[in-house]
Amino acid sequence: MSFQIALNFEDGVTRFIEATGNETVADAAYRQGVNIPLDCRDGACGTCKCRAEFGRYDLGDNFIEDALSEDEIAEGYVLTCQMRAESDCVISVPASSLVCKIEQSSYQGSISGLEQLSKSTIALSIKGESLARLSFLPGQYVNLSVPGTEHSRAYSFSTLQKEGEVSFLIRNVPGGLMSSFLTGKAKVGDTMSLAGPLGSFYLRPIERPLLLLAGGTGLAPFTAMLERIAEQGSDHPLHLIYGVTNDFDLVGLDRLQALADLIPNFTFSACVANPESQHPKKGFVTQHIERGHLNDGDVDVYLCGPPPMVEAVNHYIREQGFTPANFYYEKFAPAS
Repeated sequence: MSFQIALNFEDGVTRFIEATGNETVADAAYRQGVNIPLDCRDGACGTCKCRAEFGRYDLGDNFIEDALSEDEIAEGYVLTCQMRAESDCVISVPASSLVCKIEQSSYQGSISGLEQLSKSTIALSIKGESLARLSFLPGQYVNLSVPGTEHSRAYSFSTLQKEGEVSFLIRNVPGGLMSSFLTGKAKVGDTMSLAGPLGSFYLRPIERPLLLLAGGTGLAPFTAMLERIAEQGSDHPLHLIYGVTNDFDLVGLDRLQALADLIPNFTFSACVANPESQHPKKGFVTQHIERGHLNDGDVDVYLCGPPPMVEAVNHYIREQGFTPANFYYEKFAPAS
């Protein structure tokens, strides 16, 4: 039996490998062209020490405490020259992908769907044979090349990969390079290139209630996460608050409702910051976080939105007088 191992490098690059239960992760990586730093291969030097973020595995027994201590084991550290996977795993590698001789994986596909959901938001879908081999952690992003230029833009996946198709929510920035292409030139069938996956913002194992906070097109990684949760289920309550600036920015509510229908313990709300909004909930996301959503700090908070929103939420949480068990966030801003 083989398992999928996601190797997350410190520069944000992620590479997926397959490992059998009979080979070490380091050997599996080397077999597939990924050179995790190591010296001894005997569990003595600690050079290949990484942190297993989730998954089941056998640590091995051929290592010394100087290379991996009991305290480190308790924190999830492993020696990849000894570790053998017993399930799919995610491993954080404390090295740049360049050191490990990793290039970003590249894929090509053609536009299979293009819809302007509102004057501020574009839905884009891309499909291709190579994309059927694309793996990523829900919440991650890719660099999407702008056809006819040497430039690319970073976008989070808004869906899981299905039969070689992936989708994105893209903010329509007036005069923006990608926005101008999608609204003025792009048509179904046009070829587009992707490179990645990238990013340390992704869904971790759910061990407590989740509070998901989305700003604008920062909704995209959460719909991908929720698709995965719908597949796997969760025993913990999940609540998403989706904040936008204007009424016309509010998109995807039908999809959120469909996901709520599939996930019994998932609820969501939306709010609009513009005081002249016709939406029943006005104000910023922080004004709609209830004390129960924070569960006295025993909560994992995920946040994706523009920098001012991230700073506002950080400030709000500090004011509450406790720290969430985990706080994962990703800032985004339109490229100049």
